[in-house]
Amino acid sequence: MKINLKINNEEKSLEIRPGDMLVDVLRSAGYTEVKKGCDTGSCGVCTVLLDGAPVLSCSYLAAMADGKEITTIAGVRKEAEEFSEYLVNEGADQCGFCAPGFSLTVLAMKKEIPNPNEDDIKHYLAGNLCRCSGYEGQLRAIKKYLEASHE
Repeated sequence: MKINLKINNEEKSLEIRPGDMLVDVLRSAGYTEVKKGCDTGSCGVCTVLLDGAPVLSCSYLAAMADGKEITTIAGVRKEAEEFSEYLVNEGADQCGFCAPGFSLTVLAMKKEIPNPNEDDIKHYLAGNLCRCSGYEGQLRAIKKYLEASHE
């Protein structure tokens, strides 16, 4: 079966099987920046933006993405690089494995919630696991990034 997608602003037609998960289809199509982690929708590593909203691509059937727009971290490179500077400055970017999914979630939150407080941030980021940090550096980085974005 074929599905039609817009991935990082490029029209794509991909051949899939009915039970294929979006993460596998994207990786097979060369989008290896989409990471695989838990394969249970628990860690957030496989996050992509689907029509602008973060989704866990390891638990999203590829067939359901037909006709949708998908953004990977490569599709928001400039914004992700800006945010990553804040992570680095706060000592929150260690191994980097969680960074693409985490960054996409932060960028989506920035668009969805104009002025999130700390509770909003924690709620929005629930399910994004980082094995290297205690999340305090990440929270500081997010707050500083959002503050600078509003200036």
